[in-house]
Amino acid sequence: MFKVPTVSAERLPALLRAMPKAELHIHIEGSLEPEMIFALAQRNGVSLPYADVQALRSAYAFTDLQSFLDIYYAGASVLLHEQDFYDMARAYLARAAMDNVVRAEIFFDPQTHTARGVSMAAVVNGLHRACEDARAEWGISAALILCFLRHLSEEDAFATLEQALPLQDKFIGVGLDSSEVGHPPEKFARVFARCRQLGLHTVAHAGEEGPPAYIWSALDVLKVERIDHGVQALRDPVLVQRLAQGGVPLTVCPLSNQKLRVFPDLPAHNLPQLLEAGLCATVNSDDPAYFGGYINDNFTQLFAATGMTARHAYQLASNSLQASFAPEADKRAWAHRLKECFERCYEHDY
Repeated sequence: MFKVPTVSAERLPALLRAMPKAELHIHIEGSLEPEMIFALAQRNGVSLPYADVQALRSAYAFTDLQSFLDIYYAGASVLLHEQDFYDMARAYLARAAMDNVVRAEIFFDPQTHTARGVSMAAVVNGLHRACEDARAEWGISAALILCFLRHLSEEDAFATLEQALPLQDKFIGVGLDSSEVGHPPEKFARVFARCRQLGLHTVAHAGEEGPPAYIWSALDVLKVERIDHGVQALRDPVLVQRLAQGGVPLTVCPLSNQKLRVFPDLPAHNLPQLLEAGLCATVNSDDPAYFGGYINDNFTQLFAATGMTARHAYQLASNSLQASFAPEADKRAWAHRLKECFERCYEHDY
């Protein structure tokens, strides 16, 4: 068992930034910074209901998930062509590489775009090309996960899946996102069964604003491999036991949870309790352009607020690497790099 060194509070932020990690909960449309929104709007002749970048940023005062989604979909309206999706994903991946993300499993919402007349091929090919270029240029491993919008029907999800199947070699799994409350996972039971038959990985948002029952449904009905968010699990001790025994990963997003008022503030976040309960929790950025921080911001702000230590950092980074859908050989190599990063704590000040 690797003995994690003691790291001072002063040195910890640099270690958090330096350690190799996987990001497993990133909505690529949520990485669209206001500056790029305006640049793409100008390039594509799209008019925005905001005077300038600052006016758009000022609108980021969310009260709940729905108030965020309203502005999120407005921002996505500037994405029209394959190059737009490429530029957006490339910008995120460049930032992720600087944050020492070695693996990114990127959510995308095709229905947000196909409903506006954008072709599925433009969406998927643009994103996939950015992933390929990022691997070649920066050595970052990246893969795509197609997400169904849960506020739409299962029939719409089936239609989206059929549109995407000719491009199946360019994405590794499916997920479920958008407005959680009132849209339980079982609404999508048949389409997830079809996706499993196709050999796709499955994940789902559950237990962010929704109740623990949604996490049970995601596990038992959709048979997902990971739970996105899952912070409401602690309300159900039997569920906690199930998640712990099954080693089911939770892709937790601290700054998102704070911004959308899932928790009143970061000191109140329950991620330390999730780890204490033996759950495979991870740290992720969700929609970083909207929620005030990319993955390293989530780590450094959460640790400063909760007093978590290097031991927690190692566990979270290790969890993220193991919970990824990357090849086992890659996971082993990254785990070795993680251990080396922490061993250097004995020798150097960060």
